[in-house]
Amino acid sequence: MITDPCAAGNPGPPATEGALQPQALLEPGVALYLTGMTVLSEMDERAREVFRRIVETYLDTGEPVGSRTLSQGGLGVSAATVRNVMADLTDMGLLYSPHISAGRIPTEIGLRLFVDGLMQLGGLTPDERRALDIGASAGDGDTVLEQAAARLSGLTRTASLVVAPKSEGQLRHVEFVATSSAEALAILVYEDGRVENRVMALPGGLPPSSLISAGNYLSARLRGKSLGDMRKTILAELESNQAALDELTSKLVKDGVADLSDGERSSLIVRGRGRLLDAAAEEDLERVRMLFDDLERKRDVIDVLNAARDAEGVKVFIGSENRLFSLSGSSVIAAPYRDQSNQIVGVLAVLGPTRLNYARIVPIVDYTAETVSRVLGRTGGA
Repeated sequence: MITDPCAAGNPGPPATEGALQPQALLEPGVALYLTGMTVLSEMDERAREVFRRIVETYLDTGEPVGSRTLSQGGLGVSAATVRNVMADLTDMGLLYSPHISAGRIPTEIGLRLFVDGLMQLGGLTPDERRALDIGASAGDGDTVLEQAAARLSGLTRTASLVVAPKSEGQLRHVEFVATSSAEALAILVYEDGRVENRVMALPGGLPPSSLISAGNYLSARLRGKSLGDMRKTILAELESNQAALDELTSKLVKDGVADLSDGERSSLIVRGRGRLLDAAAEEDLERVRMLFDDLERKRDVIDVLNAARDAEGVKVFIGSENRLFSLSGSSVIAAPYRDQSNQIVGVLAVLGPTRLNYARIVPIVDYTAETVSRVLGRTGGA
């Protein structure tokens, strides 16, 4: 099942008079879906068929679609009739011409209308299902998600993203290093060798010795334990003055425990960045570079994907419907996955240009989410 977008955005090219105005479709996102469905119901059968063929041809070739191409494709009408229909669709804001002499391509609003109302989903072949199936022998939850990301990227020839719940793990050492008079780097070293760095604010007037004392205090209490396990105990010691720390050091420890335990609860797995470059035309390279910059903002990417957590099925974000990827003109197809308690614990997605093969990729993302949920349900991972 495909759910409606979170928010609608600018369709890309300038809107023409009489077109669907994006300003009227911004709040809430479902308004775009409902307005699009109204427009679709008001289109006659010929207009719907012309529109569908234009979008499908564009998604397949990446080239503007002309009236001659459509009229020779078995529509049973003349090129002049097709041109009139295309002009009407352009006036409605569903199509535009990238060049004066070129054919038409869909706007973002047109793509949304196609995905929600006209797209015919393809089925997965037995080979595709086998390629996505992950057995229970895959190992722990992290291994399952890594495999899912790799297989999803390989099968769709795009980048794949997986938001994974971050396990706390047992700590070996905690250290604070001042980076300025107002900030410090909290360095967490885990028993399994992982090292995590987090920036936190410092209390005013804190001497360097307090950073050492706070690190020694936390290291002594957290060695072999997780921060979640010891949080209440440490805060209780500080509250009852049993920690034997001066006021500023005690405040640093208290702030540190709060910041570190309330930090990011999710990690981001990204696979297939190179596929975005492989598939890009020369004129699209700057767009892909912008997309790479977006992917470096992992917290923002996680926030975008988490918008799909409440979806009943696959959620499709097209172009400027999400702010993070609006400049790079990218689409995201995402679906949540569940753990052994049937609770949603993360999201997996495919990321690529708006000219994605939605009809093929939507069922692939949906099936991958179902497979991951099934495996995590058996193994108790994530």
